Amino acid sequence: MNQIRVESFELDHTKVKAPYVRKCAKYTGIKGDIIQKYDLRFTQPNKESMPTDAVHTLEHLLAVNMREELDEIIDISPMGCRTGFYMTTLGEKDNSVIKKALISSLEKILETEEVPAANEMQCGNYQDHSLEKAKIYASKVLKGLRDMV
Repeated sequence: MNQIRVESFELDHTKVKAPYVRKCAKYTGIKGDIIQKYDLRFTQPNKESMPTDAVHTLEHLLAVNMREELDEIIDISPMGCRTGFYMTTLGEKDNSVIKKALISSLEKILETEEVPAANEMQCGNYQDHSLEKAKIYASKVLKGLRDMV
């Protein structure tokens, strides 16, 4: 029997230091297309998790802002543990490019006055948003990413 390997389950969560950007997987499709997955970690695993309303709002804002910064984003999805997001892209991108785009996206969040697509027609849980909390986490992550330079 083949043992299923899940990359995130193999990461030693006690040794990472959030916030960070980490390329966590690279796949090559049967036609040679490269797909990469990134770990956009916002909070320290097992020490702090973001509330769902903040995560949900950050998801909406990152979906728009990161696509303004980078081409070929397939998806940005929240982690079930609520400590960050996974981003999947078509093609290879260096961590420094992703980090720069994330910093710019987080700066835009601090200036945002409205959550995109936060309505009954465009969102499956439109009442579960907090722009105020999203800005708090955006600010914390920005400080941490800038301190890493």
